[in-house]
Amino acid sequence: MRTDIPGIRIPDSQLAREMTQFIRDTESDLLFHHSLRVYCWSALTGNRSGLKFDTELLYAACMFHDIGLTPRYEASQLRFEVDGANAARDFLQGHGIGERDIETVWNAVALHTTPGIPQFMRAEVALVQAGAGMDVAGRGYDQFTDAQREAVVAVFPREADFAHGIIDAFHQGMKHRPDSTFGTFNDDVLAFKEPGFKRIDMCTIILASQWNCRVGCDVAGCARHAHHAHHAHSTPAVPGPENAP
Repeated sequence: MRTDIPGIRIPDSQLAREMTQFIRDTESDLLFHHSLRVYCWSALTGNRSGLKFDTELLYAACMFHDIGLTPRYEASQLRFEVDGANAARDFLQGHGIGERDIETVWNAVALHTTPGIPQFMRAEVALVQAGAGMDVAGRGYDQFTDAQREAVVAVFPREADFAHGIIDAFHQGMKHRPDSTFGTFNDDVLAFKEPGFKRIDMCTIILASQWNCRVGCDVAGCARHAHHAHHAHSTPAVPGPENAP
């Protein structure tokens, strides 16, 4: 693999080579090139920010961060990020990597779509989210020089219609598990691709919870309330002093 990108060292250990081949064999060209660019943006961001990070752990997290979107997980109901984190864990365990390093990679993959948290964790965790955000949404675009952007896409090409391509990849990886998108911006993808998709509304969940659904509650559509009402009308009266023969 070419590594002649100024300011970036792509790991070339046996582990890294096997990892690259594994992802190459598993992902589409679009996701594979995206993962490599994510590593580049992550490494450049880390260098610019003066962060100390393990290049091999960062590379592992970047390479595995979207594997959960691939067809091998088409029956999974987990968040795709968790599928990717688990795949990275299994791969690294099989190569004798220590548990603390595996935990770092797991967190980096699992949290890469979760804003507001990774930047307060280990550098590798923060950098994967930053790199993914740059490649998908252009977050931090102006913090890279023209020369840096051109060098990265020259080595790892960005497809002409990458924007729609990555949305399609997200959709294919999540359409069978819509509930897993709750609490992330992943539900934006399903809403964009599927006109009939209905987001889960946290306020509705709170108002319809069993804490509020007691006999006499006025929460519309409360299943527990409806059950109590049906039970009250359908359960025969228990004989007692007030209704004894």
